[in-house]
Amino acid sequence: MSSSFFLVSLLLFLPLISSEITKISLSLHQFPQNSSPDPSQTFTRLAASSLIRAKHLKKPPHSQNALLSNTPLFPHSYGGYSISLNFGTPPQKISLLMDTGSDLVWLPCTNTYVCKNCSFANLPSKIAVFLPKSSSSSKLIGCKNPKCSWIHSQPNCGKCPPTSLANCSQVCPPYFVLYGSGSTAGLLLSETLNFPEKKVTDFAVGCSIFSTGQPAGVAGFGRGNSSLPTQLGLKRFSYCLVSHRLDDTGKSSSLVLDSTGGSDSGKDGLSYTPILKNPTVGSSAFAVYYYVGLRKVTVGGKSVEIPYRYLSQGSDGNGGTIVDSGTTFTFMEGHVFEPVAREFERLVGYYKRAADMEYRTGLRPCFDVSAEKSLKLPQLAFHFKGGADMALPLANYFSYVGNSGTVCLTIVTDGFTGDGFSGGPSIILGNFQQQNFFLEYDLAKERFGFRPQKC
Repeated sequence: MSSSFFLVSLLLFLPLISSEITKISLSLHQFPQNSSPDPSQTFTRLAASSLIRAKHLKKPPHSQNALLSNTPLFPHSYGGYSISLNFGTPPQKISLLMDTGSDLVWLPCTNTYVCKNCSFANLPSKIAVFLPKSSSSSKLIGCKNPKCSWIHSQPNCGKCPPTSLANCSQVCPPYFVLYGSGSTAGLLLSETLNFPEKKVTDFAVGCSIFSTGQPAGVAGFGRGNSSLPTQLGLKRFSYCLVSHRLDDTGKSSSLVLDSTGGSDSGKDGLSYTPILKNPTVGSSAFAVYYYVGLRKVTVGGKSVEIPYRYLSQGSDGNGGTIVDSGTTFTFMEGHVFEPVAREFERLVGYYKRAADMEYRTGLRPCFDVSAEKSLKLPQLAFHFKGGADMALPLANYFSYVGNSGTVCLTIVTDGFTGDGFSGGPSIILGNFQQQNFFLEYDLAKERFGFRPQKC
């Protein structure tokens, strides 16, 4: 659809009074799953989608022309989590994937929105869309508006006078974003974002008019200018992810947005590790990630020997660890994953390996525990800079797969696809491993906090 559609259909707008966000709590829902008669197929899809996302996070596409955005967006994992936000005047409620691995906030938009390859089980047959012409506060962002440069590093504004904004009617060029298994395209709007008793005016949001493989929009919570935390001026945000129930989407947990400042060190039992500085060279897409300093991984209390260059984050964004709410299963590069997997295999020699399930799902190691009344598996723990230790509950790193009494390690690696994922972060801490942890992104003090908590 051409941009002229919006110029004709969007009207002039009434100003609204904005007020500062202090502290807001929102419900956080699991993104609907794709049900299957064979539960192992769900894990196969989750493993595959986690790998697709990992490949994109490690190698986001670069702009090829003036119409291609340099803002990274990523595919929905079936195991993602969504929030409902209200945009426009009067408000329109839209469900979006909460994603700490990207920054742009965008919506399925207009009553002619087209989404190809978006048929997913348990999703409504008609995707809820935002209608700009039904909102008195919608307006297109101009090409010379500084917010246009959030999605285009050098927007083509050739028709605009070099020194005058008032006489420039050219809109910000459309964004067209490629990612993993899909894409999205649209125009950038200025809108009102409505919270209970709060209104945030002039919020930049993408109005996508075409997508592939995208059953919902994205609420980017990354570190870029266009992200929701940056636009709201948040000092911190926090969430607690309800346990994955791969056939249950009815439960929810809370996402808290807070502009009052970070908590005191050690308050409420939180362990903190620094959020590392953004990469200074290399792909600009890496700059939106939350890098943390993972120093070692232990299995059964024993430190796994991992080459330091994979644990260390380089100034170009390569290596190191990021925390990503949009990835389902944690990803580890082969040089990290292999010693971890070997240690589990060495310590769990008392269970028979389930090679057939490993082949079907791409997860390994898998063990046949059909004859067991209880499970005995080694502890997996992540140890971060600053002394923060994350000892995972068993359900966060092993799961029953299928109906055969088989359990598999829910971590993926690049070997499953047959080609290595070089460059980018070596470890992507996914939401399956974040279950039943309270997580705090303290943006003011640049630190990441966590504690075990029943969500």
